[in-house]
Amino acid sequence: MGLIKCNRRILLAASIVGFFFQADSASAMMGGCMMGCTSTTTIIDPPRGAAFTDPVTMPNISTVPGIVEVNMEAKLAPININGTTANLQTYNGYYPAPTIKVKKGDLLKVHFVNSLPYSGTNSMGMPRNDTNLHTHGFHVSPMGNSDNVMQHLMGGESFDYEYDLSLQAGATLNWYHPHQHGNAAEQVWAGQAGAIEVADENTALSAFETHTLVLKDITISSGVPAAHSSSDFMNGKEGNTMMVNGKVNPVLAMKPGQVQRWKIVNASNARFYKLSLANHNLNVIGTDGGLLDKPYAQSTVLLSPGERVDLLVKASTTKAYYKLKALAYNRGAGVSATQEITLLTANVTGTAASQTLPTSINAAAVRLTVPANAITRQLTLSMGMMGGGMMGGGMGMATINGISYTETSAFTINSVLGNFEVWEVFNNSMMDHPFHQHVNPAQVISISGGDASYKTLLTTTPAWKDTVIVPAMGSIKLLVPVKDYAGSTMFHCHILEHEDMGMMGVWNIQ
Repeated sequence: MGLIKCNRRILLAASIVGFFFQADSASAMMGGCMMGCTSTTTIIDPPRGAAFTDPVTMPNISTVPGIVEVNMEAKLAPININGTTANLQTYNGYYPAPTIKVKKGDLLKVHFVNSLPYSGTNSMGMPRNDTNLHTHGFHVSPMGNSDNVMQHLMGGESFDYEYDLSLQAGATLNWYHPHQHGNAAEQVWAGQAGAIEVADENTALSAFETHTLVLKDITISSGVPAAHSSSDFMNGKEGNTMMVNGKVNPVLAMKPGQVQRWKIVNASNARFYKLSLANHNLNVIGTDGGLLDKPYAQSTVLLSPGERVDLLVKASTTKAYYKLKALAYNRGAGVSATQEITLLTANVTGTAASQTLPTSINAAAVRLTVPANAITRQLTLSMGMMGGGMMGGGMGMATINGISYTETSAFTINSVLGNFEVWEVFNNSMMDHPFHQHVNPAQVISISGGDASYKTLLTTTPAWKDTVIVPAMGSIKLLVPVKDYAGSTMFHCHILEHEDMGMMGVWNIQ
C-alpha cells in the first residue's frame, strides 16, 4: 500500500515538475513576490461583522473527576461562511471545531467516529475520507491509542483515543486536526481543526477576560471548499476569506483600560499572519509550550501555520474602533505576501476599567543552556528536482535530507530518552517552512534570516516551541529535550501541502 501511495504522489509531482523547476531554479515563487522585490499592498478591509464569540466548548460527558470524555465525529455539515452556506468537513458539525478543555493530570478520552462519506481519491491517491487525529502540542505518548498518527481510520470506522495529561504543561493552547498522510492538507483546509485548552495551574491571570481566537482561511467554490490545484501543493493553499472563529471581521468589545487575554492559534494550511493591533502593543505571555516569565511587548507578532501565542492586550483609554490586522508578509509564496487584512475589530467602549499588566507571569520559565554532551543533528528541508531534472523526466519533490516521506521510506532520527539534542534545520528553498516536531517542545537557540522581531522574541525569552519558522534560505537551531515518552512519531513542515508531498520524517525515541 505504501508503494502504491508513493507512486500516485510521484504522478502528481510529475504534473507540476515545470513549476518546481521555475520556482527553485529561478529563485522565485508563483503567486507571490520574489525575494527582494517590491509590490503594491492590497488592503482587505471588510465591514465590521457580527459580535465576537469564542468557539463552542466540547461537552464533557464524564462525571468522574480527572477524566474528560468527549464524543468526536468527523462529518460533513452545512456552515455559514460569510453569508454563504457551504458543505464543510467538520468535527461535530462546527466550524471551527469545538474547543476541548482539560487540566494537567486529566485523562482525556475521545470517542472518535469517522462519518466522512467516500468521495473518490485525491491527487495523492488517497481515499478522501480516510482520516485520523493528531493532538498538536500535547506532550503525551505517540503510541497505541494516544497521539499515534500512524493510526488510520477509513470511512465508517471508529476508534477510542486516550491521552494521559499527567506530564502536559498547564496553561497551554494546543489544537487538534487530521494527520492522515496524503489527506492532511485537504481535510484541514475543508474545516477539520479545533483548539485544546489546558487550564492554568495558578490564578495569576484569572482576573483577565479571556478569549480563544482560531485563525483560518478558506475559499468556497460551488458550495464546497475550493479544490487543490497543482500549484497549491507547491505554494501551500491560501484562501480568499480570512476568519476569526469562523466569522469575517467580528467585533470584540473591550472597556477602556481593560486587559484581555487572547489565546490565538493559526489553524490555516499555509497562510502566515503578522498580527498588529492599531495603537496597541501585543504583550506576549506564552508560546506553544507554555507561559513565559513576564509579558514581552511587541508591535507585531508573526504566526506561521500550527503556531500559537498567548497575549495580554491592554485597551486604550480612548474609545474607538481598533483593527487587528494581518500585515503583508512575504513567506516566499501566496497572495498573502501583498495583502493587509483586517481580521477583527476591537470596540473600546463603555465604562473604563482600571487594570494593569502583571510584571511577572511564570517564575519557573527559564532559558536552558546547551549541555556539553548534547548530540547535534542536521536536517535540510528542500523542494526541487529529482530523477534527472525537468528535461530528463525528473520529479518535483519535497524532502528532508533528500528523502521524500512515504509509508515505506523516510528520513529517520533515532533518539534515546533522557538526552538533550541540538537540531540544526536548514532551508534550501526560497520559501519559509514552519518546522514542527511532535511530543517534545524545544527552545530556539538561534535563527538565521527571517523576521527580526520573531527572531529576537524566540531566541532571548524562555519560550517553548513545537513549531518554528525556518526562513527561506535560512536556518534555525533548536535545543530538543528527549523526555518521558518512547515510540515513533513525526517531524515535518506545517505547510500541510508540503507535509503531504513528503517534507516529513520519522522520530524514533527509544
